[in-house]
Amino acid sequence: MKTLIRTAVTAVTFATVTAACTSSPGGTAPPPKIDLGAVRLVAYDNCEELLSGLREHTARNVTPYSLFSGRPMMAAKDSRAATLPNQSTANAPEHSTTNVHETGVDEPDLVKTDGNRVITVTDGTLRIIDTATRKITATLELARPNTGVVSPADLLVAGDRALVLLHDGGMIADRPYLGDTRYTLVDLTAEPKVLGTVRVEGGYLDARMVGSTVRLVTRNMPDIMFPEWQEGFVDSERTEANRAAVRRAPIEAWLPEIEITDASGAVRKQTVGCERVSHPADYTGTSLLTVHTIDLARGLTAAGTDPISLAADGDIVYGTGTSLYVASNPRWWLPILRRPIDDTPPADTVAPTPSPSTAPPAAEPTPTDPSVTTTPMDPPDTVTPGPRPSIPPEETEVHRFDISSPGPPAYVASGKVKGRLLNQYSLSEYEGHLRVATTLNTAGDRVSSSTVHVLRADTMAKTGEVGGLGEGERIYSVRFIGPVGYCVTFRQVDPLYTLDLRDPATPRVTGELKITGYSAYLHPGAPGRLIGIGQEASGQGIRLGAQVSLFDVSDPAVPRRLSRFFQKDSGSEAEWDPHAFLYWPKTGLSVIPLTQESGTGALVLRIDDSGVSRLGMIRHPEQRQEGRSYQPGIQRSLVIGDSLWTVSLEGIQVNDAATLAEQAWIPTR
Repeated sequence: MKTLIRTAVTAVTFATVTAACTSSPGGTAPPPKIDLGAVRLVAYDNCEELLSGLREHTARNVTPYSLFSGRPMMAAKDSRAATLPNQSTANAPEHSTTNVHETGVDEPDLVKTDGNRVITVTDGTLRIIDTATRKITATLELARPNTGVVSPADLLVAGDRALVLLHDGGMIADRPYLGDTRYTLVDLTAEPKVLGTVRVEGGYLDARMVGSTVRLVTRNMPDIMFPEWQEGFVDSERTEANRAAVRRAPIEAWLPEIEITDASGAVRKQTVGCERVSHPADYTGTSLLTVHTIDLARGLTAAGTDPISLAADGDIVYGTGTSLYVASNPRWWLPILRRPIDDTPPADTVAPTPSPSTAPPAAEPTPTDPSVTTTPMDPPDTVTPGPRPSIPPEETEVHRFDISSPGPPAYVASGKVKGRLLNQYSLSEYEGHLRVATTLNTAGDRVSSSTVHVLRADTMAKTGEVGGLGEGERIYSVRFIGPVGYCVTFRQVDPLYTLDLRDPATPRVTGELKITGYSAYLHPGAPGRLIGIGQEASGQGIRLGAQVSLFDVSDPAVPRRLSRFFQKDSGSEAEWDPHAFLYWPKTGLSVIPLTQESGTGALVLRIDDSGVSRLGMIRHPEQRQEGRSYQPGIQRSLVIGDSLWTVSLEGIQVNDAATLAEQAWIPTR
């Protein structure tokens, strides 16, 4: 008897292998290849070569328990891009936008505004709110994925077109990236209407938009029949049986399917053509990355999503105006857990700047204080019970795609560095080079240190590196600003390193600041200033509460903390999701969501050249459900004109940006 072990949520019917071999989606030509001289671009020439390569590499990585170690279970802007008319932005008030990594490269988020409209999607319903009347002017019910609960969705907006990303996933039997990924193109003019929907086989990783062109990255794993796991068989026997199953699998097991529904309801399907699949020099065969392209101005054309695929693993997406990078974190089944702090009773305090910089904060709670959370800052990696194969070395692969031209991207090259990434902010392209910050664990994860690697963007070959950062610690935040890098490592104290990256061949550390606590997110402030959002901690590395720090980095050799705000026993979503942070340079108005036992809300601060000061808290009206009251958690903040808009799942509140006086409440549920 055989048990079907799936690496996708549902089995789907694929186009024939012949179709995949002989044509690209929509009859379009294969994506262009980049001439790199000695660097060999390895695209498959035909389906036979593709199938042979995927079978061989996947078989090498199979384990006694299928493709994974756990026991199997059932369960630059494109100048040729079209422009979008957007009458709604005429005479729009001054407004903030999504906090993104790179200027000009938009990222999906749960709310978007053009100044005249606020657009959100909650529980599968898109809503458009007029910022002048502060009323919902239009709604649109969207189709939801077949499984799970979708609330909220992510949005990208260009002119009067919105791309709504509905994705639902999770883990089944140790397998991530399972789920139903859909994105829907919506016309926002007059009464909003659906122009088309795309369902993608595989898990959604992320998306980036330059101009009106969106590049969306998904990852799928092969759909292979493995023998049922049975007691009494040794691991070597199970491994050989699983390898045999891999070598019998057809090409459809790897190639993802895309289903497109147009405005009339007509459905067509496409697969990625074999000639549009590439691979780096070394790969596992256990997953396929696919980059989908859609220009919101042109909509869903005959080319569909114009997909290209790469036989590689990937978890983290980073984009510039001309490049799209996808990086794979090693040992993804052993994630470092980074959770918001436990809720405990708050005690507001604005702490003075410590002097000297290594001194603990004034009146710092001690670990013996019963009101202080005593969770260690570095929880051990979570290991799923059961046998595991030998753990491979920690290496991060980074794959670069050229997106400088219309149409599908071109796969350029792949590189590899030691260690693991924290998030997309660990990557930064600057003047033809990619900077990559990683933490490497050695000696059974008991010893760690961090390194900033510099790679050539065209070949992904290493140019230089600077290591030895935070011996015995790991990276908690990274930010590259032009030729300067900032890196925070932590275990008990927080060294903030400043890096001189002007010479890619010889990057170097120029300064170091040791203070208690850590910054989990770094944001550029005024010239010579750096904002840090994270947690204060005791000298023993125990979390004490959220803090916002202002650093003077005008002299890279002597970074110092000018000021900070500390909220005892609290945490903020902005620590792990930069989209939750609002910084309005014009006035220094800054907002972060804050969670405390007494309730949740949005902490409003002013951050100027000299310090951080508290302006107040904004809370949304209490809600009742099943006879109980609860405080909605505020997730996002926007500046529109002279007002501050805050967003929760329950609704949107408008407050005066200067006085914080409430002006309107707009329920969205």
